[in-house]
Amino acid sequence: MANQFELIFCIVNLGFSDSVMTAARELDSRIGGTVLNARGTAREEAEKLFNITIEPEKEIVMMLVAKELKEEILHAVYKSVGLNTPGQGIAFSLPVDEVVGLSIPAVNKEEKQE
Repeated sequence: MANQFELIFCIVNLGFSDSVMTAARELDSRIGGTVLNARGTAREEAEKLFNITIEPEKEIVMMLVAKELKEEILHAVYKSVGLNTPGQGIAFSLPVDEVVGLSIPAVNKEEKQE
């Protein structure tokens, strides 16, 4: 099951995690996520540099997604809650080497031999 998944992190202002999940689920209704409450540490200089007000209370949404959907989901999330929206979100992904605990359809024999 190696290299079939990516982990998407999306950091948004408090109250916008549902918008993140809605955007992702428009591409694949089976996507689930985990939301963590967080607090940003940006300084006043960052607000001036980017010409935005930075809300310190954040939510981090983590979604394990199929590798082939990663790019579409990142773009959909950015359109919905990106920096130029009230959600002021950023999103990024990391490759996932191994996954256990998921039930996925059986892979064909050629893929099992890799």
